[in-house]
Amino acid sequence: MFDFFKRWKLVGRGLDCGKRRRQVETNEFIESLQSGWTMRSILLGAFVLGIASLIFTGVQEEPAKKFLICLLIFVTAVAQLWINHPQTMLSNARLGVLLGVLLAQLAMIKVILSQAATGNIDLQLAPLLIPYAFAPLTLSVLLGRNHGIYAAVFASLWGSLLVGRIDPVFLVISLITGFIAVFVTLQVRRRSRLVRAGVYVGIATWVLAATFGQIGPVVWELPSQTNWEMIGWQSFAAIATGIGTAVFVSGILPMLEHMFNITTDISWLEMTDLNHPLLKRLSLEAPGTYHHSLAVANLSEAAAETVGANPTICRVGSYFHDIGKLVKPQYFTENIPHGENPHDDLTPTMSALIIVAHVKEGVDLALKNKLNPEIVDIIRQHHGTSTVSYFLQRALQQQEDARLGGKIMNMREDDIPEVSEESFRYPGPRPQTKEAAIVSLADSIESASRSLERPTPQRIDDLVRDLIKDRIDAGQLNIAPLTIAEIWRAAESFRFTLVNMLHARIAYPRRDHRGPSQGKRTVEKSAA
Repeated sequence: MFDFFKRWKLVGRGLDCGKRRRQVETNEFIESLQSGWTMRSILLGAFVLGIASLIFTGVQEEPAKKFLICLLIFVTAVAQLWINHPQTMLSNARLGVLLGVLLAQLAMIKVILSQAATGNIDLQLAPLLIPYAFAPLTLSVLLGRNHGIYAAVFASLWGSLLVGRIDPVFLVISLITGFIAVFVTLQVRRRSRLVRAGVYVGIATWVLAATFGQIGPVVWELPSQTNWEMIGWQSFAAIATGIGTAVFVSGILPMLEHMFNITTDISWLEMTDLNHPLLKRLSLEAPGTYHHSLAVANLSEAAAETVGANPTICRVGSYFHDIGKLVKPQYFTENIPHGENPHDDLTPTMSALIIVAHVKEGVDLALKNKLNPEIVDIIRQHHGTSTVSYFLQRALQQQEDARLGGKIMNMREDDIPEVSEESFRYPGPRPQTKEAAIVSLADSIESASRSLERPTPQRIDDLVRDLIKDRIDAGQLNIAPLTIAEIWRAAESFRFTLVNMLHARIAYPRRDHRGPSQGKRTVEKSAA
């Protein structure tokens, strides 16, 4: 509040422009909701109350005993989550969507069984209308296949207790269909894959139901006594439920992503569209930066696949990592016309200030355009806390020249300004994820590769190794969750991709247009 009035007074006196750069701000209350133990306890308690309400409502045999068993399973589930998925356990958003989806599937089972008990649904159709794959399918796409398997196991255990008795047939069908749903959605990058998963789940449900006698029975000795109409309805219910579950999941995924701030591979793939307004501006106002970003995207995507990172996040992050250069595109090497260098008229400190500012300007543009928070993080981290070495060396050289000149002119040492390395340093932070680290390395390697006069495989290999060694020695990769083996696997990927991108073409002979009588040929060198 007081800062606002101070700024307002400065604007009135002409000492402030009144504009503020957008910043990634942290709020203690929001952070407590996202990762605090109070909210986590509320979520776990709400899930236990939800299980209790499902068990103690309606007609149940020995509800207290069943609730105790469910409570023991719940303790096992929490322990399993803490051991195998600590990242989910420590994120209230991820924990909330996990428990919410599990409880939603159990509620659907309860509703269908209650309707069958009251006669609103035929008892022969009820087991085939249960959406066994809802939780595994949803969580596999949202949080990953391990969470999908987790949901398949525990939803089956809790669901088998809601049936009225521990039903082994229900347990087997639920487990197998859940595993199939997870297996088919290992890498879902299009919503059509969800529908395909629904078809497989429906077919698996029909086969398992027919195997365990939930479809039929068929009297083979007297086919006329078989209720073929009911078998048709049962078969339709089994397959339609699987497909309907997948379509429903496809419809609610955007809502769940927005509510719980989770981005799926489907959404990441949609963000690779180059028709985004910022990317269109980049292609028109800073074409050199635009093509640099495309090359970085190719490098980082290939490297991400070798180290187990998300290649789509790397591609999208690479597209947007240099959007801050839109503010002053003419000051960056890839956009400077030949023979014109605006840095010739600037001091090294001012040049470095302009170069470093593109990170903050990029964050500002990303926040204005509501880009994904992970993209904002990649923009902030892709230079880490490294220095603008070219202008730092230029400043040090000027300082040394000034000292030599000062000795000739008998100037005092104090009259020569000191060069502060911090003035040439990016604000950081250093890369904190695999994706940010890979984009950071790909950015520096692609930029440096443009200076190679003859890009032979050996020179490219030396360049990649030297740059990565420099990053490791400078501590720029200390926070990123990359092992040394993964870093060098990524280096090999960079080398392979660059060799294919920078390969030289052969010279093509062509006939001289001055006429065949002169019998001369010229060679046109192709611009690779």
